[in-house]
Amino acid sequence: MTTIRKGLAEAIGTFWLTFGGCGTAVIAAAVPQVGVGLVGVALAFGLTLLTMAYAIGHISGCHLNPAVTVGLAAGRRFPTKDIAPYIIAQLVGAVVAAGVLYAIASGAPGFDVTKGFAANGYGEHSPGHYGLFAGLVAEIVLTMMFLFVIMGATHGKAPVGFAPIAIGLCLTLIHLIGIPVTNVSVNPARSTGPALFVGGWALAQLWLFWVAPLIGGVLGGILYRWLNGEPSAQVTGVTSSATR
Repeated sequence: MTTIRKGLAEAIGTFWLTFGGCGTAVIAAAVPQVGVGLVGVALAFGLTLLTMAYAIGHISGCHLNPAVTVGLAAGRRFPTKDIAPYIIAQLVGAVVAAGVLYAIASGAPGFDVTKGFAANGYGEHSPGHYGLFAGLVAEIVLTMMFLFVIMGATHGKAPVGFAPIAIGLCLTLIHLIGIPVTNVSVNPARSTGPALFVGGWALAQLWLFWVAPLIGGVLGGILYRWLNGEPSAQVTGVTSSATR
């Protein structure tokens, strides 16, 4: 599979993740009588990842997230030379998704992008008004555990065919835990798309949602590799032999 095709798959997948997850938060979460609420948003993020993992996992590994790409590289499941192309593709997908979402959401009466637009934040911009330190810890720990699950579920000795379900449910759980803290990132690309449209405070706080997930991803990748001791991969974008 060529790098261009893998990159396109990552862009499409990250588009779906950002559009589906953030779209549910912006369009459907607070609608009177039919609003899906926190649980609905958490499920939306998990379902977008689960469905796309089955669709493109065999093409690119379905990272959809710079922290996952970097974490898998740290766990020796992904070649470092492909990190930059993957991250660029993920960012393109997330920004395009945010643009499409803005075009739809802005058609509603009273729409105000400055109210959040599913952007991540801390302090007064945290749904629960959690501070910087709480947000930093949450994003690092949640991303670390996300990578730990990804590494385990995609290992060659894991039950075949079930990795997307485990990973999708893990992302759902992460959102159930973390939405009140930071609106949950664990994904710098997903954070960047909406932040570009919100501007102001969202861009000023965006650094946290790059730094913390990348740290957490590296920790999770290294931790699982140390614990398991075997690099065998199943759906991480490369064959097992290529990671050794």
